[in-house]
Amino acid sequence: MSCCALVLSLVLQTPLTIGSVTARPGEMASGFLDVPAGVDSATRIPITIVRGGAAGPTLALVAGTHGSEVAPIVALQRARREIDPRALRGTILMVHVANLPSFQKRTIYYSPIDGKNLNRVYPGRMDGTVSERIAATITREIITRADYLVDMHAGDGNEALVPYSYWNKLGVDARVDSLAREVALAWGNEYIVVDTGRPRDPRASVYTENTAQLMGKPGITTETGQLGIAADENVQRNVRGVFRLLRYLRMLPGEIEMVQRPVWFERTEVLRSAVTGTWHPAVQPGQTVAAGALLGTITDFFGAQLAEVRAPFGGIMLYVVATPATSSGEPLGMVGVPKTSR
Repeated sequence: MSCCALVLSLVLQTPLTIGSVTARPGEMASGFLDVPAGVDSATRIPITIVRGGAAGPTLALVAGTHGSEVAPIVALQRARREIDPRALRGTILMVHVANLPSFQKRTIYYSPIDGKNLNRVYPGRMDGTVSERIAATITREIITRADYLVDMHAGDGNEALVPYSYWNKLGVDARVDSLAREVALAWGNEYIVVDTGRPRDPRASVYTENTAQLMGKPGITTETGQLGIAADENVQRNVRGVFRLLRYLRMLPGEIEMVQRPVWFERTEVLRSAVTGTWHPAVQPGQTVAAGALLGTITDFFGAQLAEVRAPFGGIMLYVVATPATSSGEPLGMVGVPKTSR
């Protein structure tokens, strides 16, 4: 046996341990990553390791970064039941609920403990607040071990949306950018936002998927689900995305499917409230709007109008905040300009 073959053989026989979870080749195991107490309380992260019986890539699937984005959380539970480790090549690392405090308290955007957005504090730090310690733990234990990553989001408890994905085209590594584009097409959402503005400093990567990308690990952020509801259609759409990607990466056998008619969005804008009050949307996700079209109004708490919100340019509403409460600076929706070829 050659030296390389011997090393590969030993790797395939070696158990993989992350936190309290150990899985051997051909096995699946679940448990927790502990996030110790610091300046605030401790928490933990439920994970599953799926080890294939043959060599292959390591794919990280992260759900529950925002606790009320529940369709991906339920989807990973379903995918876990459906994956046969004996048929798998490589390893799957599932983060079932990245932000357990937010999930358990049913909060949107922010942690109920430190008031921070987990998807704005990467790569995190172990001497920081709980959100920063969660990010540091996921960076160290999950992202560094992965070859590819999908950060699975949905419309939060206040957001209605059409399914779409973000392709993070950083311009730092052409190979990583190209592979990430293919991952987006393999996942299956036809609407793909081209994001070129994310940070390029690994010490301030900010976002989960951007952290992986800056480490040379292609990945995407997906948005499938809405309004804090685990509707079966959206849960199953996330499950299909997982299995489409596993087949694309040759981690499972089967026909590779790619989006044939992607709609790229190179220009998008998140619309934010200029005042605090009550939001009354006038459009729906997926609706085409003209430049200057009325998207909704904001009233005070007695119903008197404070502001109109209009489209800055013509395009498609990718998401719309569908619940009344709004605060100054918070998002109200996102409009994007579609481009059918690239």
